[in-house]
Amino acid sequence: MIPLVSLVDALLHFLDPSVLARVLFDGLAKASLYVMIAAGLTLIFGLMGVLNFAHGSLTAIGAYLGGLVMVTFAASATGNVGRIALFFVAIVVVFALLTAFGGAMEVTLIRPLYDRPPLYQILLTFGVTLVLEELLRMVLLFYDIQPSTDWLAAQGTRPDIISKTHDVFGLGVEGLEVFQILLGIVITAGVWLFLTRTRYGLYIRAGSEDGEMAQALGVNVHQAFTVVFGVGVGITGVAGALLMWDSAWAASIDLGAEVLLPAFVVVIVGGLGTFRGTVVAGLLVGLVDAFTTELFTSDIVGFSALPELFIFLILVGTLVLRPQGLFGVEEVGGH
Repeated sequence: MIPLVSLVDALLHFLDPSVLARVLFDGLAKASLYVMIAAGLTLIFGLMGVLNFAHGSLTAIGAYLGGLVMVTFAASATGNVGRIALFFVAIVVVFALLTAFGGAMEVTLIRPLYDRPPLYQILLTFGVTLVLEELLRMVLLFYDIQPSTDWLAAQGTRPDIISKTHDVFGLGVEGLEVFQILLGIVITAGVWLFLTRTRYGLYIRAGSEDGEMAQALGVNVHQAFTVVFGVGVGITGVAGALLMWDSAWAASIDLGAEVLLPAFVVVIVGGLGTFRGTVVAGLLVGLVDAFTTELFTSDIVGFSALPELFIFLILVGTLVLRPQGLFGVEEVGGH
């Protein structure tokens, strides 16, 4: 009888238009973050068939690099416009540095393993994760930044317009959520244009279908791998820079592990290597996260891990009913 009462309470709660609108908006903000977090992983696997387990650590590095730019130059960027402009400078810097690092990583570490079983690539990228985390920890400790807690100085660089809650038609909307949604739309559109309107986007789509045929037609597959891996890592860093401002995530060593699991869930549910699937799965996971979080915060359900439970139930259901994902095919990527 208790579950039935809880179900009725939940239905009545979400029938309130203000509650429903707030939860939907929160779900869109979460979905934007999930899509940005998973986009780089999708790009890399879509062409190369490489599951990059260093994805989480690279996100954390992006958060710290973005925070470094903001903390260093925040004093010279006053006002809302100045701080937001500085943030866009920060994500350009993060994207450029991590794209270069990703390209170098592909050439020196990933490329020699293309002819070996995928397990070698998984073990290599997992090892890279351990190395990057320890290097990052040493650098942070050298500069007296506590690596295991949130970097509050970076969060403090948020402009007032993003830190405040705004009243929109009677609905309390957080400025950060609006910014996350807008930036998510921009990055999603940018990745879509890259895939559909550029030469390397054509290479990704051709290579994911038949890599040997693409190479036979004159496509420089190795160069395409380097560019795509670099761009995928760069997008990962941009997502990290945005998470640096979000108190629910924030810049810390633990950020790498926190983003890795939802990134893989979104990529697997959407279909390995398909960006359309990543966007749809990000929306699904974000909305489920928002609705289940509301059930807990409104005391309808007392189980604090409800969002994580439902997200992994989605993953399990997908693997059982449609193992290739919502928009995936049975085999993708390769060399």
